[in-house]
Order: sequence, then C-alpha cells, then structure tokens
Amino acid sequence: MRDTVKELVHLPRLEEAMNREGVDAVIARAGLNFTYLAGFPYTGTLARHVDLADSPRSCWVIWPRKGEPRIVTNAIARDLPARDSWIEKIDLYEGYVESPIDRVAKSLQEMGLAQSKVAIEFNYVNAADMTALNARLPSMKLIDSTMLMDHARAVKTPGEIRRLKIGADILDDAFTRCFPLAKPGTRERDLHGALMNDCLANGSEFTHGILNSMRNKVAYGGESDFAFEAGDAIRTDYVCYVKSYPGHQSRCAVVGRATEKQKEEYKVALDVYLSSCHHLKAGRTAGEVYDFVVKKFASYKMDYHHMIAGHSVGAWWHQQEPVISRNNPRVLEDGMVIAMEPHIGHWHVQDLWVVRANGPELISDKFKTDDIFDCG
Repeated sequence: MRDTVKELVHLPRLEEAMNREGVDAVIARAGLNFTYLAGFPYTGTLARHVDLADSPRSCWVIWPRKGEPRIVTNAIARDLPARDSWIEKIDLYEGYVESPIDRVAKSLQEMGLAQSKVAIEFNYVNAADMTALNARLPSMKLIDSTMLMDHARAVKTPGEIRRLKIGADILDDAFTRCFPLAKPGTRERDLHGALMNDCLANGSEFTHGILNSMRNKVAYGGESDFAFEAGDAIRTDYVCYVKSYPGHQSRCAVVGRATEKQKEEYKVALDVYLSSCHHLKAGRTAGEVYDFVVKKFASYKMDYHHMIAGHSVGAWWHQQEPVISRNNPRVLEDGMVIAMEPHIGHWHVQDLWVVRANGPELISDKFKTDDIFDCG
C-alpha cells in the first residue's frame, strides 16, 4: 500500500476502532466508506455503480487489520484505481457475467478471512449480497460496520482539511464571479448553470446544489425557468467536490441592492448563525449545539423547526455524522469538520468549520458574509 494513505485516512483511529470491535477486516461497499478507504472518487456512470445497492458492477474495498487491503471491481472500473488509489491489489470480476459478491467471497478466502470476524455495512449492502456472502463463507461472522466507520471518518486528517479547503475556495470564487450575472429576468437555471460551469471549469469533478428566488416557495424542486425580479433575495446551498472532498457553502445575495429591511433581517440571521458556530467546541454534544440554535432564535421571537442545524462532511458524501440535530448525543471532537447552517427562510449562510477546544476555525473564508452580496 502506498504511503499516501496517511494523508487522508486517520489510520490510528481506524485501527483503534477495529481493535475495539475485535474485527479482522472491514468490507466497504457504500460510497462514503469505499471512497474514504480507496482514496479516489469514481465519477460519471461509474459513480452510479458505487451508489446503487443493486448494481451488477459494484465496487468493494476489503481492509484487513493486518496485511494489504484489496479493491474488488470490474475491468471497466480498473484503470482509475490502478492510477489513483493507494491500494495496489485489485481483484477483478467480469461484469454482467460473474457476481461481484462471489469475487468478494473469493478474495476474503485468499486473504485468510473466511473464518474471521468481519465488519460490513448492514445499512447499505443489500439482502441478496448478504445472503450470498453468508452462504459462501458460513464460518465468517459478520457484524455491522456503520458505527465503526462513522467513528473512523469523523476526525479529519490535516490532508483532508486541505482537500476541503480546495473545494471551498473554488465554490466561493464561483459565487463571487457568478452572482453579478443575476439581473431582472435572469432565470434560476441560468445562474445555477453559471455556478456549475464555473466550479467544473476550475477543478471540481462533481458539483450540485440549489438556487432559488425568495418568491419561489419550492426550494428543493430544481432550478427552473422562474425569473428573478429586482429586489429578490437569492438562497443557495451548494456542494463542490474536488478529488472526492466537498466545499459546502451557502451564500446570500440580492438582485440589485438590498433594502434596509433585508439588511435588518440578514443581520439577525447572521447573528444567530455566528453565535451558533462559536459553540462548535470539543466536548460539547451535537444535541447541545442544536439546543443553543433553538434558544438563540427564540431570543428573537423566532421558532427554529428545521431537523438539523449542521452536519459533518467527508469523502463522497457531504452529510455525515455528527449531525447537529435534536438530542444527538454524539460528542464533538477536536479535528471534526462541521458544515454549520442554522437559517430561517432564504437567509441561509453556511460554512465549513474545524472543531477545536477553544472554538472553531473557519475553512471557507474567501467569501465575506458580513453583508448581503448586492448583485448590482
């Protein structure tokens, strides 16, 4: 295995979690675990085969506690890991002819794990594959890897934080360049397309998000022919992946110039947001941070009813544990990264923060959020 693994995988934390659970190996099938352990992202059609649980061309990582890990994949998907992964052993099956899980079972046998205790994603691997794996290796004991891998991924390495910063900078630069394009008559899809193009042209392999006028009441319905009018506030929520790690920010803008009323509304939203972010300290629980958000909005006589106020981010998927949600007992630790986003309506500010003992460090610092962005 190549030494570059140390840059992005928290090896001591992963080893500690595997030792605690007494497992001899972890099998990763879900995109957020496969990508984390393999060290590269599949893109395009190949990415869909990572996400779809019933794919006949699925990709797997087998990560033993001792010895060299392996990737199990098909011939079409071989070249990318051969070039980019730190895992050097790739076991192939013939797509649409051989069953991927049969090749996984064979690899486990070759690695001496057929009678071992192995962790696998009970929340992702489909029932047919689980049944087949149990039938082929009846002496192997399978346990759920969900909590183990959530724990391993939660604290970021310095290399991961650097990756997140790259995506965050590309996304903020795109906001800065594209917001001025919003004029009366500009459609939501026009501005969305410009943001997507800017991110992709500057290094992102995959970008998605939402962008809506405050008058469009269906915020997650896709960017449409809905046209902006002068004075419209623009709500955004974007994710910009670079080598599998996402910049993830929300920025507020107004078509033309913000009114005094809009400035006052934004001032309240920003105060709640920044006060809540400063509660991201090691030792607090995610639920305690959420409770603060609710109380802070209440001090302005506002009810906060969103199911989350933030979440962690990581390879492949931008909503990971810990989630800042009601009653979540997960304790924040130094080095976790949280995308914090307590908001009301279209005043949606979001940044990436590194949890520290004495208060968080801002990753996404290129776009100043002190004021609403006037598109002019």
